[in-house]
Amino acid sequence: MQRATLTAMSEGLRERHKRRTRRRIADVATGLFLERGFDRVTVAEVAAAAEVSVNTVYNYFPAKEDLVLPPDQASPRRIADIVRERPPGRSAAQAVLDRLREEVARRDRSLGLTEGFGPFFAMMREAPTLVARLEELGHRMNDELAAVLAEETGTAPEDPLPRVVAAQISGYHSLIFGEIGRRVTAGERPDAIAEAVTELLDAIEEMLGAPMLGYAVREERPCSE
Repeated sequence: MQRATLTAMSEGLRERHKRRTRRRIADVATGLFLERGFDRVTVAEVAAAAEVSVNTVYNYFPAKEDLVLPPDQASPRRIADIVRERPPGRSAAQAVLDRLREEVARRDRSLGLTEGFGPFFAMMREAPTLVARLEELGHRMNDELAAVLAEETGTAPEDPLPRVVAAQISGYHSLIFGEIGRRVTAGERPDAIAEAVTELLDAIEEMLGAPMLGYAVREERPCSE
């Protein structure tokens, strides 16, 4: 029992050390990128500033772009996971709208609704490889969502409807992020941006109509006897 406890404590210490190391590397990299630009900073410079080896940086971040857009945060499964997790009675489109409203209401960091995000967003837009990563991420989000919609609705592989619906949902999801980015770059405060984006979500929901809002509604679970 004592040995098991010591092993668990040792594993816990290692995990905390890994998290701290990862966070330090990411924070140092962000500071350098904001100061000099993403393309003007090398991984070797990040490693030196974080006081770790280059191999250590790559162990935590396999690609330089991962220092800015880590896969666990910028996931291609984001929209698909929102749809998978929706409660009974909610459609795919409504679930994504609901999640965006929740994130806007709490000024979620994932949306960039925090003070000081403007320079970070501008840095990303000035780096071609990061712009390309974001574009690729958008395409992969759409593909993941289309696959989930086809699976849940039992649609035949050749049926275009899941891809059409996925494109619509991915489109307004991208629109929200683009609107936030535009307003952040213009120097607007998070509260003002949140208010404007909430109005945009209202407009989107009003224009979607019954076919989209009624597509892939999750069935209510039967009551247990």
